[in-house]
Amino acid sequence: MKVGICGIGKMGAAMAGRLVEVGHDVILWNRTRARADVLAGPGITVADSAASLARQAGTVICMYLDEGAQDGIYGGETGLCAGLTAAHLVIDMSTVKPEGAGAAAERVGATGADFIECPVGGTVAPAKTGKLLGMAGGTQQAFERAKPLLEQLCRRVEHVGPVGTGSAMKLAVNLPLAVYWEALGEALSIAVASGVDPDLAGDILGDSSGAASVAKPRIPIIVAAIRGEMPGAPAFDLSGMAKDLRLMQEHAASLGFEVPAATAARGAFEAAADDGWAERDAILQAAWKCRNSTVS
Repeated sequence: MKVGICGIGKMGAAMAGRLVEVGHDVILWNRTRARADVLAGPGITVADSAASLARQAGTVICMYLDEGAQDGIYGGETGLCAGLTAAHLVIDMSTVKPEGAGAAAERVGATGADFIECPVGGTVAPAKTGKLLGMAGGTQQAFERAKPLLEQLCRRVEHVGPVGTGSAMKLAVNLPLAVYWEALGEALSIAVASGVDPDLAGDILGDSSGAASVAKPRIPIIVAAIRGEMPGAPAFDLSGMAKDLRLMQEHAASLGFEVPAATAARGAFEAAADDGWAERDAILQAAWKCRNSTVS
């Protein structure tokens, strides 16, 4: 199968590699072409425009940062919709508000093509190995059509409801995780500021009833960052998590209620981002909090 990917960030690149590995031909397009060109090789070609990509691939995956980038993917004479037909399937895997997913579905629907949203849980490593968690929103017909491909990218993919429910579920999944990294930073701050060695504090917290399942292998990385030893490229950067927290807060407000834990975490993540940590891994929110709480 020929599969197009519009939007080649870290996740788009990882999924391109996975799709080639399982036997697909992949066509890429990115607004900054150089990001796509570096991936060109066996099984991967680069299109000149999103419309051109659609003319070469019957199934198209879209991955973009937020609603602000959506028009650059779908709109205009060279945008994706200009190349779509009723035979196409579009899978939008971006993390946006449900309204954003609905806007994308409306654009695609006007061309007659099938549309399914499927934001995913997981970062670059599971994307490379087909171990993501997919949360699909759309018609049953579109889901059944997309499912075989999604199962090659995901360890589990669920049809959670109509368009918009996938985005809502993704925000729900990210909320406790984001709050946890801030809470872990606060916990480390209490221990370290009281005189407990950071390595020992991290080890005990990772072995405690208060540790999330994702925490134990990551706490040593966080403690190293508290000491000033920063890891390499992030799996999911801190500014991205701040963006997701903003979407959670805005979507909850549209439903008529508040999410105070997410609101507080958003303020903390934005403070860390403003302090120069925006491009560091989101897990390092905990390190930033501890470093800033324990500076004498």
